[in-house]
Amino acid sequence: MVQRQLPNPRELLELMQFKKPELDARKRRLDSALTIYDLRTIAKRRTPKAAFDYTDGAAEGELSLARARQAFEDVEFHPDVLRPAENVDMSTQVLGGTSAMPFGIAPTGFTRLMQTEGEVAGAGAAGAAGIPFTLSTLGTTSIEDVKKANPHGRNWFQLYVMRDREISYGLARRAAEAGFDTLQFTVDTPVAGARLRDKRNGFAIPPQLTVGTIINAIPRPWWWIDFLTTPKLEFASLSTTGGTVGELLNAAMDPTISYDDLAIIREIWPGKIVVKGVQNVADSKRLIDAGVDGIILSNHGGRQLDRAPVPFHLLPQVVREVGKDATVMVDTGIMNGADIVSSIALGAKFTLIGRAYLYGLMAGGRQGVDRTIEILRTEIERTMKLLGVSSIEELEPRHVTQLTRLMPMPTGSAEAAAASARRPRSSSAASKTAPATKPAAAKKTAPANKA
Repeated sequence: MVQRQLPNPRELLELMQFKKPELDARKRRLDSALTIYDLRTIAKRRTPKAAFDYTDGAAEGELSLARARQAFEDVEFHPDVLRPAENVDMSTQVLGGTSAMPFGIAPTGFTRLMQTEGEVAGAGAAGAAGIPFTLSTLGTTSIEDVKKANPHGRNWFQLYVMRDREISYGLARRAAEAGFDTLQFTVDTPVAGARLRDKRNGFAIPPQLTVGTIINAIPRPWWWIDFLTTPKLEFASLSTTGGTVGELLNAAMDPTISYDDLAIIREIWPGKIVVKGVQNVADSKRLIDAGVDGIILSNHGGRQLDRAPVPFHLLPQVVREVGKDATVMVDTGIMNGADIVSSIALGAKFTLIGRAYLYGLMAGGRQGVDRTIEILRTEIERTMKLLGVSSIEELEPRHVTQLTRLMPMPTGSAEAAAASARRPRSSSAASKTAPATKPAAAKKTAPANKA
């Protein structure tokens, strides 16, 4: 028999510990975010559709982005047991300097349209956390103002080579004079990708207002108050500010960009130079031979060529070929600290986050970016402790297996099929119709390949 008694008020009080209410609404909503996806949910609720979709979307069917994120989810970790990792050192050396964690903030355009604090919030948060911040050519805060926001931290500059080369050269010189230590020479935007969400939303600078965009913005008055009561939104580094994203890119970029342009920028730039947008092993080798300090495996967040290679899948191959000679970094699809740990284990020296940073910015300005960094820091630390790893240097390929969903068709089979399709058919063969067959269902996950 269970013995029963009247509740003891004192014992009840011990069990009922009420949480002190948080009166700061911004802090309350950010504290409720435990993952980057939580920040994304808050950002979507607080940001007009056109601005949110610019951040969240990708090119055409958005397959490249979906595959990049899936690649990180298709990872199997192999922890070491009885390996105490009570204190974890996440710091790393990258491109001649220190970063407190193995990731930095990637370059993003139109940033103040996402949330009015824009790059100032990103640079300030990065500086406070001890990680690099990258300013985009299409950024909405000047090179000099980013330096003011992050005066003692590491600032990097991302450069597009434009039709008017002197504009690009001038930007590189300005960034060097402001003390930026690394230049990201971007090579995957000879023309703009087809960002269909932006076209459907009329996303542009200045914003193209329609009845739909106004209705969508009505429940978000804070965004409009910020937009209308702060300095005019424009590209801080460019004089051309009117048009859609695609129109602006096509007007500014040049499809004739070549190795000659890289050589000129290499002469102008006094610091480290890395090439952003590398998508195969052969180009990795050629670029290292051309004298760059590093490469960033990236498909531009899936925003340029849809169905482009997944950077995380390329990583082991590229590291094997050029990892001893240059710094190999990776971006696209990173939404969890475990994604960063996986990349470092497979040989990346560093990683970059774009959307994850912008979700935090839209969710809560500077405090939201701080929250993004804190979430990733916590996830990196926890993952490393569970792997039995105390420092970044201890992470090795043996800690990670990349599971494979997308298996390439053997080249010979593809060539045979194409040749057969081109081969003329006889009249007797043409008159016959083969019975229809139902294609076999593809396996969801193929056998794991050790990285």
